[in-house]
Amino acid sequence: MSQDKPEFSAKLISEESVYIDNENGQKQTFSGMIYAIERLLLKKIMNAFGNPPVHVVLWDGREFPNENGEAVAQVILRDRGTLVKMIADPGFNFAELYSAKRIEVKGNFTDFLEAVYRVWPLASHSKIRTILAPIIGLQRNTFSKSRSNVSHHYDIGNEFYKLWLDERMLYTCAYFPSPDLSLEDAQIAKMDHVCRKLQLKPGDTVVEAGCGWGALSLHMAKHYGVKVRAYNISKEQIAYARERSAKEGLNELVEFVEDDYRNVRGKFDAFVSVGMLEHVGVDHFEELGAVIDRCLKEDVGRGLIHTIGMNYPRPMDPWIERNIFPGAGPPSLSQMMQIFEPFNFSILDVENLRLHYARTLEFWLQRYEENVDKVQEMFDEEFVRAWRLYLAGSAATFKTGDNQLFQVVFTRAANNQIPWTRQALYEPLNSTLGESFGKL
Repeated sequence: MSQDKPEFSAKLISEESVYIDNENGQKQTFSGMIYAIERLLLKKIMNAFGNPPVHVVLWDGREFPNENGEAVAQVILRDRGTLVKMIADPGFNFAELYSAKRIEVKGNFTDFLEAVYRVWPLASHSKIRTILAPIIGLQRNTFSKSRSNVSHHYDIGNEFYKLWLDERMLYTCAYFPSPDLSLEDAQIAKMDHVCRKLQLKPGDTVVEAGCGWGALSLHMAKHYGVKVRAYNISKEQIAYARERSAKEGLNELVEFVEDDYRNVRGKFDAFVSVGMLEHVGVDHFEELGAVIDRCLKEDVGRGLIHTIGMNYPRPMDPWIERNIFPGAGPPSLSQMMQIFEPFNFSILDVENLRLHYARTLEFWLQRYEENVDKVQEMFDEEFVRAWRLYLAGSAATFKTGDNQLFQVVFTRAANNQIPWTRQALYEPLNSTLGESFGKL
C-alpha cells in the first residue's frame, strides 16, 4: 500500500493515529477532523442566528471569540450532542437545551437575548410556519381545549405568581407615565388608563372577558362606581378573585363567573379584555366579535382590548407555545380587525405600549430572581430555567420590537358621545385616581 495514504482499519482508528488528507492536501489527525466538523457546525449555527456578538466556549474548553468585536455574553455548550442538536432548529433547541442546563450563559441574560434578537433574521425563523400562520393551530382553542390551555399556565399555583407579580396580582403590561414609577404604582396607572379610555362613570355596567385574579374588575367597581361581570376559566384565579372581592366588600358590584367568554350573557355599557386575546386564536376572532356585538348596548356601547401583538401575522414562538403558553397566538392589527369590521365597530384609538411591557418584564424578572430559591422549592430546575428564559426573552422581544402591546378602543358606529381630543387621558390625577395611589 502506498505510504502517501493512511490505511483505514479498525485497529488504527483512534483520535491520534489515523491520518486524513484535508482540502489543502495536508494531513491531520482524526480528532483534527472532528474539530473541523464541529467548527463548521458552530459557524452554521452562528450564521443562522445572524452572528450575534457572543463568545462561545465548547465542552472541552475550546474558545471561539466573537469576530466582530466585544461580546455581550459567553455561551457555554456542555456537550457535543448540544452542538449537533442546535443544527436542526437553533431557536427551539437553544431554549430546550438551556432549560435542560446543557447550555449556560455568562453575562446579563436579557442583554444577551436582546443582542441575539437584534441580528437574528426574523423572516427565517420558520418560513413554512409563517406561510401557514393563518391555519396553524386551528381548533386549538375550542371550549374544552381553551380550558386545558389556560389551566396549563395559570393554574400552576397562586403562590408562585405572588413571588414576582405586584401586590394586586396583575399579570399584564403596566403603564409608566413616569419611567421611575414603581411596579405597584404603574399597575394602578394602567388600570386607570384603561378606565379613562372606556369613559367609565358611576352606574355603568361592564363585562370583562378574562379577568385574571380580578384586580381590574375590583378597581373599576371600587374607584369608578361601575357594576362588573367578569369571566374566566382559570379555577385558581376565579377562587382568588372571589375571596378578594368578599374581603373588600365588593360582592354587590362585582360578579366573578367561572365560564368561557363565549358564554357571556346580558347587555353592558362597556366591554374590556386585558391580556386575553392572545389566548383566543385568530380563527375565533369573528366569534369574539359576535359576542361583543351581542353584549354591548346599542348606540353608546364601547370597548377596549389590550393584547400582545405582532407587526405582521406569524405564529407564536413554538417553544413558548409548547412549554409556556399552549394555544397562544398574539395577533397583528390587521388580524384584530376581524373582531371589529364584520360588526361595524368604529376604532377610536390605538396605542402601542411595548416599551412599558419591557419595563414591566424587567420588574418581574428581578423579583423572580430574588425569589428563585423559593421557585426551586416549588418546581424542578428545568422549570426554573424555562421561566427565566421566558421572562428575559419576553423583555428582549419588546425591547427589539419583535413584540408589540396594543390597546385598541372601539365603539358602536353611531356613538357620538366620544372624546373630542385625547386630553382627558393625560390630565392631572383626579380625586379618584389620587385616592387610588393614596391607598398603596
